[in-house]
Amino acid sequence: MPRAVRERQMMDAAVRTFGRRGYRAASMDEIAELAGVSKPLVYLYLHSKEELFTACIRRESRALMEAVRAGVEPGLPADRQLWAGLRAFFTHTAENPDGWVVLHQQARAQGEPFVGEVAVLREEIAAFVTGLIGAAAREAHHDPALPDRDVAGLAQALVGAAEALAGWANVTPGVSAREAASTLMNFSWAGLENLMHGRGWQPRED
Repeated sequence: MPRAVRERQMMDAAVRTFGRRGYRAASMDEIAELAGVSKPLVYLYLHSKEELFTACIRRESRALMEAVRAGVEPGLPADRQLWAGLRAFFTHTAENPDGWVVLHQQARAQGEPFVGEVAVLREEIAAFVTGLIGAAAREAHHDPALPDRDVAGLAQALVGAAEALAGWANVTPGVSAREAASTLMNFSWAGLENLMHGRGWQPRED
């Protein structure tokens, strides 16, 4: 069997085991058995449990980012691009629940260096969303009123909401990717649209 195929089998088994058992409880013996290979072969290819877990984080991060980018069709109106990106995000997390648990729960719970690996993914997604929101502001009017810092802050808030909603949707029976994306669009787009047209909410003076 080609090395790439065997390695993918081991990675698939590792993601499933880490996602369902947790990093601490998962064993290399269990991963090897699930992959249908010997434990020495897992060590030969992927070296250690820590390096295997890091490789899983990187692979799942790359797959999620590729899915989101592929879901957004350039040239569409800003709201349609955001809708498509959210649907792609929630579809991927629903279809790959073990991978999402590895990224959203297990990696963050183990501290460094795993937290840093996930932070790279989060910043990449936030930068992508920042670009969408910035493009929407430019579409609304040629001289956007939203400062770059505000756009970046909105993107961070939207990404955080998407992460929390994906975690909830994956453990709540009957919640589809479309429903999750629609929920977040209803939660966020009205506010974003108002901001882009200069109708931001302001607190009253005390």
